[in-house]
Amino acid sequence: MPLCLTLLITGTALRQIDRIHFARHRPHAADAARLIALQRTRANNLTPLLLLAGQWMQITGWWMLAAHGPLPAVLAAAAVAVHFRHLQEISHAAVHGVLARTPRANQLLADVFAHHPLGLGPVTSRRRRHVRDHHPNATQADDPNLAELRQAGLRPHTTGLAYTTALIHPLTPRGIRGTAVGFATHLRGPGAWHRTAVPAALCAAAYAAGGWPALLCGLLIPRLLLYPQLAWMSLLAEHTWFDPDHRTGTPAQIEAGRCLRLYPHNRALAAIAATTWLPYGDLHHYAHSAHPGLRWNYLPALEQHLSPPHFTPDGLLIGTATITRRHHQALNAQATQAAHPATI
Repeated sequence: MPLCLTLLITGTALRQIDRIHFARHRPHAADAARLIALQRTRANNLTPLLLLAGQWMQITGWWMLAAHGPLPAVLAAAAVAVHFRHLQEISHAAVHGVLARTPRANQLLADVFAHHPLGLGPVTSRRRRHVRDHHPNATQADDPNLAELRQAGLRPHTTGLAYTTALIHPLTPRGIRGTAVGFATHLRGPGAWHRTAVPAALCAAAYAAGGWPALLCGLLIPRLLLYPQLAWMSLLAEHTWFDPDHRTGTPAQIEAGRCLRLYPHNRALAAIAATTWLPYGDLHHYAHSAHPGLRWNYLPALEQHLSPPHFTPDGLLIGTATITRRHHQALNAQATQAAHPATI
């Protein structure tokens, strides 16, 4: 027990080095040009390495804790899923080239610490899909993320039960099968020996740290069930997918019409989201969409400088102005419009 607590505390401390380094002289509110200039003076390859090492050190601590009984194993499953979600968002910054100072370091850190161990596929493919295909086309017909939502069942004519099932798609048999197929596809990709070796070594490390509880609750359940659901919830909270307000003008003005900002008036829920399922700037997705070249550390300051997006929901699931309610109403409106087209 003392060793696992030491790993959890040390990993947390390592992660703070990157945060503190980029927080120096950071303004409360500023435009993108000023923040990017500050970001460039802070860019380095060491603090991102310590950040990622801290994540895996904490994961190892949770693996060790999982061996101490059913409740610690459940806690470990939830905590490791959150860490995997964090690794996804840190590597997202690498995909945009803003995690580390050099392109090679961004690629290497994303591959070694996130993509290979989690089976997320090649970084180059993710960069092409996300940076080239998604960002310029968010919420439009050729947006691959919108296509993914529709394939999961979020389409016009979706009934209440089907809609609810689509909200937990990664936990359904079809969603689990899709996760497994995606992971298997990654293992069969180019350079298959290390794509297979890294997950195998990860399973061995989990078992060595905490036995079967660590392997099952600290790795397999988080990777195949819990982390995909957290990532799915994040995707739902990025845009007004089915009823964007199409605008012209600056990037910020365009994104204000198709993005949203969750929990704008509830600091407690915003803090919980930012430390669990919307980490590393994902809570500020609107600011990120307006200026994708900005590191997560500076998105809150940019958000203070921008006009708010047109939809600022109070919650994801619970409340009157929620993301899921908005999506459901938008899909119903599409179905009604398709059934009763306007006549001229």
